[in-house]
Amino acid sequence: MQTQAKTHTQQQKIYKPTLDMLSSTWTLFDRYLFRNLLTASLLVCVVLTLLIMLVQSIRFLELVINSGASMAAFAGLMGLSLPRFVEAVLPISLMVSVLFFYNKIIMDSEMVIMRSAGSSPLALARPALVLSGVMMVGLFILSAWVAPGSIAKIQLLRQEIRAQYSALLFREGVFNTVGSGLTAYIRERGSDGELLGLMIHDTRREKQGGNAYTVVAKRGVSLDTDSGQKVIVYDGTRQELDAVQGTLSRLDFEQYTIDIPAQQGDISKRWKEPEERTLGELLDIDSVPKSDAKHIPQFIGEAHRRMSLPFLLLSFTCVSICCLLLGPLDRRGLTRRIIAASLAVLVLQGSYLFFFNLAKHSGWANVPLYAIPILVSGFCLFILSPRSDALRARLFYRRSF
Repeated sequence: MQTQAKTHTQQQKIYKPTLDMLSSTWTLFDRYLFRNLLTASLLVCVVLTLLIMLVQSIRFLELVINSGASMAAFAGLMGLSLPRFVEAVLPISLMVSVLFFYNKIIMDSEMVIMRSAGSSPLALARPALVLSGVMMVGLFILSAWVAPGSIAKIQLLRQEIRAQYSALLFREGVFNTVGSGLTAYIRERGSDGELLGLMIHDTRREKQGGNAYTVVAKRGVSLDTDSGQKVIVYDGTRQELDAVQGTLSRLDFEQYTIDIPAQQGDISKRWKEPEERTLGELLDIDSVPKSDAKHIPQFIGEAHRRMSLPFLLLSFTCVSICCLLLGPLDRRGLTRRIIAASLAVLVLQGSYLFFFNLAKHSGWANVPLYAIPILVSGFCLFILSPRSDALRARLFYRRSF
């Protein structure tokens, strides 16, 4: 008895430090995995955001260059567009980082060690799920308040640029619609801002029973005056067709002035698109004017999109984890599983966008915006949990993926 008790005591002394060491290893592993997932997610997010900004900057550069605005205006447009870009790429960034880093630790046999220690797939997925929860909160704040505010400011800034810089009204080589009833074409713009090869068609007088006319001139300039914007053209002709009598009158001139209609009036009173409104504004249906009543389904659909978007991020993470952690490990690579995860995420994203577009007109389509990502995430979490050990064994361990 004394010998057995002594042996049992020695086993306890040996076993207890082993458990403590294993517990410490798990804590270190969780922190290691969380830190690297966070770093990879931020890196991917920055890269994707810069790519989108590079494409979007072409539009902003065209706006700024054609209008003669300053680079400060360009920098303002790019800075205000950042929240919307981050909102768009954050779910994909986390998915890519999960696929990359979990595949890396599988290839390096780190995952084999953790599985050998008796860790369940859910425990292995814990750092990614915690990071997903943090990003869900950030994504909700970003999409509900930050991004809409920045989009509204972008639209106001663009209108201010259009109102302030009259040269924006005329782009080279295309027909420009300048307000209501006025169309202008210029062949090219000189280095000093002079307009060359102009043709301007004015139909504004038809509303008062007058005749439309067309002005063709060799050159012209656009000016801002106290009475509004004007275009002064030189060395050209003015042709006017009398539709009643069927006669064409022609006037040759050395100088002629054309008034340009005001663009938008008070830009602060412009109608705000649903994407420019905060979540509180979208849900405050009682304050919607009667003139905007037809847009209420769009407001509600946009509000539900923002509230359900964090669950879509969670579903991307859960699907990616399931594809990599379930089934036998293969150090040669998990290319087929990565492709399967990417296709599954693509189907999820496509279904989500389909129902979101449908929700703008049909209220019932808001339900799948929540149901699809929540059901997918719930199933993935269940299949990763210890309660589904028998089910996992039957589904994923009979043969390789």
